[in-house]
Amino acid sequence: MTFRDWLHSILNLFYPRVCAACGESLLKDEETVCLKCRYLLPKTGYELNPDNPLAQSFYGRVKFHAVTACFFFAKSGKVQHLIHELKYRGNKEAGVFLGQQMGETIKDAPLFQGIDYLIPVPLHPKRERQRGYNQSLMIAQGIHEVTGIPIGNKYLVRGIYTETQTHKTAEERFKNVKDIFEVHFADELKGKHVLLIDDVLTTGATLESCAHQLEAIPGITISAATAACAGN
Repeated sequence: MTFRDWLHSILNLFYPRVCAACGESLLKDEETVCLKCRYLLPKTGYELNPDNPLAQSFYGRVKFHAVTACFFFAKSGKVQHLIHELKYRGNKEAGVFLGQQMGETIKDAPLFQGIDYLIPVPLHPKRERQRGYNQSLMIAQGIHEVTGIPIGNKYLVRGIYTETQTHKTAEERFKNVKDIFEVHFADELKGKHVLLIDDVLTTGATLESCAHQLEAIPGITISAATAACAGN
């Protein structure tokens, strides 16, 4: 056994490394998510279809150039476990992993070429202090690592503190996020193509609210991508 193997065994004894998707122990060369789960995560393929169900759900509400989600979200499934690790257990690496997977799906997709900035959906500062980080920013960092697209974390600000969207009806979700976002440095976004980043797309209320604030900027093109959406 090499010193590196010995050190890995000792560290794993006190700080077990487990898969963020299934909870099983990671092998020595595995990081964040085990190889089996990486293979089984249910991808949507929506990045290749301009009229996918997510894009259709926004018709008549807001004009997105393209909309996608990387994975299908199912109750008690591996993707839900990953999102839970990211949002409630401080596992920032789960967010970066999700972003890397998203980056791989969009980097060659025609609909997502020419993007100037990744704009993560912002948290209110109070919520971000409670969580310790913005989960959408972690996802954006993963996308950036794969695509090289810069992160525009300064352009969108959540100015009003609201209750969590969890357990709210569709109507309550829309009311909860209406007019809560503000755009800063708008001149820098004129004529740009921006990609809004969020963790899970359910009703689309949050993305719609963000887009409505951005769409007043002259010449802007807005697309949206989330790590997961309801589905299979």
